[in-house]
Amino acid sequence: MDEELYSRQLYVLGLPAMQRIREAKVLLCGLQGLGAEVAKNLVLMGVGSLTLHDPHPTCWADLAAQFFLSEESLGRSRAEASQPQLAQLNEAVQISVHRGDITEDLVRGFQVVVLTDSKLEDQLNMGALCHKNRVYFLMAETRGLVGRLFCDFGEDFTVVDPTEVEPTSAAIQDISQGSPGIVTLRGGSKRPSFYDGDLVMFSDIEGMVELNSHSPQPVRVQKDGSLEIGDTTTFSRYLRGGVVTEVKRPKTVKHKPLDIALLQPCMVVQNTQEIQRAHCLHQTFHALHKFQQLHGRLPKPWDPDDAETVVWLAQDLEPLKGAKEESLDEALLRTIALSSAGSLSPMAAILGGVAAQEVLKAVSGKFMPLDQWLYFDALECLPEDETLLPSPEDCHPRNCRYDGQIAVFGTGFQEKLSYKHYLLQVGAGAIGCEMLKGFALVGLGVRDNGGVTIADMDHVERSNLSRQFLFRPKDTGRPKAEVAAEAAHRLNPDLQVTSHTCPLDPTTEDIYDDDFFSRVDGVVAALDSFQARHYVAARCTHYLKPLLEAGTQGTRGSASVFVPYVTEVYKGPTSAEEAPYPVCTLRHFPSTVEHSLQWAQDEFEGLFRLSAETINDYQQTCTSSLLGTDGTGILALLQQVMGVLRTRPQTWQDCVVWALGHWQLCFRDNIVELLRKFPSDKVLEDGTLFWSGSKKCPHPLQFDPNQDTHFLYVLAAANLYARMHGLPGSQSQTALRELLTLTLLQEPDSMPQNLFSAEFGQEQLKELQETLDDWNKGPPLKPVLFGKDDSSNFHEDFVVAATDLRCQNYGILPVNRARIKQTIGRIIPAIATSTAVVAGLLGLELYKVVSGPRPLGTFRHSYLHLAENHFIRSAPSAPAMQSFHHLEWTCWHRLTVPAGQPERTLESLLAHLQEEHGLTVRMLLHDQALLYSSGWPFEKQAQHLGLRVTELVQQVTGQKPKPGLRVLVFELSCEGEDDEMAFPPLHYEL
Repeated sequence: MDEELYSRQLYVLGLPAMQRIREAKVLLCGLQGLGAEVAKNLVLMGVGSLTLHDPHPTCWADLAAQFFLSEESLGRSRAEASQPQLAQLNEAVQISVHRGDITEDLVRGFQVVVLTDSKLEDQLNMGALCHKNRVYFLMAETRGLVGRLFCDFGEDFTVVDPTEVEPTSAAIQDISQGSPGIVTLRGGSKRPSFYDGDLVMFSDIEGMVELNSHSPQPVRVQKDGSLEIGDTTTFSRYLRGGVVTEVKRPKTVKHKPLDIALLQPCMVVQNTQEIQRAHCLHQTFHALHKFQQLHGRLPKPWDPDDAETVVWLAQDLEPLKGAKEESLDEALLRTIALSSAGSLSPMAAILGGVAAQEVLKAVSGKFMPLDQWLYFDALECLPEDETLLPSPEDCHPRNCRYDGQIAVFGTGFQEKLSYKHYLLQVGAGAIGCEMLKGFALVGLGVRDNGGVTIADMDHVERSNLSRQFLFRPKDTGRPKAEVAAEAAHRLNPDLQVTSHTCPLDPTTEDIYDDDFFSRVDGVVAALDSFQARHYVAARCTHYLKPLLEAGTQGTRGSASVFVPYVTEVYKGPTSAEEAPYPVCTLRHFPSTVEHSLQWAQDEFEGLFRLSAETINDYQQTCTSSLLGTDGTGILALLQQVMGVLRTRPQTWQDCVVWALGHWQLCFRDNIVELLRKFPSDKVLEDGTLFWSGSKKCPHPLQFDPNQDTHFLYVLAAANLYARMHGLPGSQSQTALRELLTLTLLQEPDSMPQNLFSAEFGQEQLKELQETLDDWNKGPPLKPVLFGKDDSSNFHEDFVVAATDLRCQNYGILPVNRARIKQTIGRIIPAIATSTAVVAGLLGLELYKVVSGPRPLGTFRHSYLHLAENHFIRSAPSAPAMQSFHHLEWTCWHRLTVPAGQPERTLESLLAHLQEEHGLTVRMLLHDQALLYSSGWPFEKQAQHLGLRVTELVQQVTGQKPKPGLRVLVFELSCEGEDDEMAFPPLHYEL
């Protein structure tokens, strides 16, 4: 298992599921756009082998959604033409092409068979074959703006792990002796939620130890959040500590074969209205297959006669069993039939992402599979006004790569797309790569003045390769923006792509300035911080540009659209940062892994960065004396960095001695000292034990070089200490073990001891001052900045070992290395499937934005959770309207005032606002600098009122307007406004 390659995916699926996926054998039949999406996702995610089957020749319509094909592929078998490019995505996946017929013997050799965009007869035959041979079967197809997916995993499929969430776990405050026993949890209102019937296990309990070895037992949740368990009457009295943890239970799923499910469909829907629509879509697909069987083709694009035939065929179908008898929606049927000949890349991305996730569920047993059917439609992408719908002539094939898209939207819309220019911010991440693929396929920006600008400051890393399919192993280390631009141009040579390796943020407003945004039609953003999202959204609001925004976390995803004057602006959380833990908790009373991890991170910073920076500052100035008040501030850091050494380290052995001494200090000496002050049996005045509740009683550790965590800590700490002092480290574990053995074989009294206690007397201060002066004779120390992307630099090793040892001190259940790495690296779990789906959803919103003005109700915010089969799409909110006297505005409006020739004065500007808008300005600000206040003395007001506006800005801020700046933005406060009122910004046009 290449854990670096699959690191983000492992956080989603876990190692056992990934190992099962790596052994999976999948047969994929059908390599049009939808099939290509399924194949791409499966190969990126590392299935064991993928066999392709599609002998049909490539045609022009395929190129609208099939990104592995090009003009050079025309006439070649789709499978043969796709295989070489698929093989480049992941060399660990065996990819082959099956050229013969699909036989029962062939099918038996696979765990999963996926059929895409196939005839109904083939679907029924393959479904029956797979069901008979206990082979998991998936069928997916798209027709224009509608699509569906079917799963049959057999009649007794076991879901090993039904949900994505970690098992609920909580610390115990008390357990009563009785029948039933009552478990009181710590945490107050923030404690984790358990549910009636949950199975739980107990661990680390002191006193009532019988529960530690008890088999999983069910709980009942009381009103106060406590848990009712079995009879504890005969158990020992509870003393302290302990953790209660949920035990996940497997679930069994029963699926019907396709021939039965066609007449008794179960569907993933949210309400009755959706059920009716899904039933109508179900019958429409059946009618389309009937039409294809009768005529040997799909309905012609926007041909009214063919559409009426489909409507008639649907009405003539046998009613669905178990469904309410109701008439089909003829208008819906007709619209689907008119646009069904098309092939659209966003639809392929959405259905292909979901289908690939279902394949993973089948082979891994991870997450609940679909309840057999999923129907999806995006017919709201079509114009509401029927007079704007395309004609058959407008949708006639042109023998070009956009024929599949023209069949749905017509040539006029295709022209609009070709002249658009979009900014893709952080554009070469996972979602950005998918969006670039989408831009290339739909033909965005392929004409003069059109194009795509990619902004991304990162470089390609190996962990990117399992999700960002535009990159290859040879690209590692190169700028993402440049590599992605080259790859997108290969997908469509007409695409005009420009790459920028600087981000869109306040430091680059001279690059992404007024002139730049005047050439941009919209922005697509896929950012990983709320701060960055808010900034980009503010830029879009300022320049009145539509924003398409998406994000994923594991199998969750969202896609949103923000359109000037139509929708509300972006209003995500301001920050995802949590409040810091109390210092005393981290130092002396940790009770969770999170406490231990934060302590370990603080240790790294204090030992290898802050101490070096502090001593370097002292060395440069040499003005502070530790004997004076100014010098005492560096004592704690200085004590850590000196540790057991009286002189600067000169050799690797010195660094090892320091590391061993610091191990003794942290995990033995400090704990002994804490227990001296607060013995384990200390009782408070109210009779309760001091070490109870959230306070876990620690115990000191004895160093043992044969214990991996002890050894890893010294190895990592010694190497980091050597690096800080500019000395060579050592990767040799054998040599270190020998060195530690020699050190530990010395007389006990010669074990490393720290020189200075926590309390400094005058003699110690003098000794410490002399030591520091001696250290100052050497070169500056080299601060070590924590880096999460190099597993060989000992940074991660130190934090992992320190966290584990701290947990051992306090009896806290540790977590695995992967979880620690995820936390310290702020790594967001990610998987190719959810990335593909949200990119497809954004692609649908792009169609709407490009098509021109349209009602609010046609746009969609989308939220999905593939692990639990939740799909929610809803219309965004309209922008809130504010008013003041006769003036009305939303968050998108602004007051616009031209500077004039000659430029107007501040007095003229204020008069203009009074005359035109009835606003009496009380305060005027620019970049938070106050330019005018009606509360100032008359003389000060007069000085400002007589100045030209740009002169006033320069005088107050000390800065001239930047060259090329077209607008100065001011904030207003006016007489008579409410406290909650926010006036629209004043745009002063230069």
